[in-house]
Amino acid sequence: MISVVIPIYNEEKNILPMYERLTAVMDKLNLKREYIYVNDGSQDESAVVLEKLAKEHSDVRFIHFSRNFGHQIAVSAGLDYAEGEKVVIIDADGQDPPEVIEDLYLKSLEGYEVVYAQREQRKGESFLKKATAKYFYRILNRITNIDIPVDTGDFRIIDRKVVDELVNMPEQHKFLRGQISWIGFNQTFVTYKRDQRMSGQTGYTYRKMIRFALDGITSFSNWPLKIATLSGFLFAFVGFNLILYTLWSKYYSEGYEPGWASQMITMIFIGGIQLIGIGIIGEYVSRINENIKGRPLYIIKDSNIPHASN
Repeated sequence: MISVVIPIYNEEKNILPMYERLTAVMDKLNLKREYIYVNDGSQDESAVVLEKLAKEHSDVRFIHFSRNFGHQIAVSAGLDYAEGEKVVIIDADGQDPPEVIEDLYLKSLEGYEVVYAQREQRKGESFLKKATAKYFYRILNRITNIDIPVDTGDFRIIDRKVVDELVNMPEQHKFLRGQISWIGFNQTFVTYKRDQRMSGQTGYTYRKMIRFALDGITSFSNWPLKIATLSGFLFAFVGFNLILYTLWSKYYSEGYEPGWASQMITMIFIGGIQLIGIGIIGEYVSRINENIKGRPLYIIKDSNIPHASN
């Protein structure tokens, strides 16, 4: 059996068309399937559409969160309850064409535990979004000690053994594409052209993108901490040279103003680098704090999965 995990956030108009397209692919491959829709606190009629769809089709499972917990958490919940030997992760907006699942599945039969879809074209997205995504993944690859594929999202097929390892990772701030790369096993890709949304507006705002980027960086790199340390040495060196310049000004310059040097040295250099360092360290400490609280990753409001806790 193959499980398809589909996070949902305000996708009422896309749920039914996406289900039909997914079913056509599964029928073509002659696969037993289950669809796990994770409703991440949608404000529209997505919950109603999902419940109606589940009544009409026995292969539809749904999970309603008590509020919006975020895309990565929604995918994680789907993985927690997926029962298939292989699991596909795909969004509901149609940008990742379900028809590509056939290529992913056939490639996985060659002995790969992970087959991810790599974009060679992105339709319907602004230049700014394309540019920021492009450079973020390339920078992330340079500052981490793992190889996170560029031009990819969460659209992929993964083996049961990979799913089991992901479920055992307890961190609160999920960055699944990085975690899957970290796990290892045999991984490869297929290329595809990303489409426009079928309908509606994306819920992935720039604010969420920034938060997602921070999760990726802090989860897989201590590079910001190294930058803070190097900056400290740099500013200390500049400050030392400014002290020498101040002493020279005091004894050899006629225009020296008492108090100017101490303000410049302490306020600009020492104070600035301390704030930068404290801010970076605070990001890491905040994530440590979230993990040691022991709170559940998500709360389920309702579900038609028998063993899903409410």
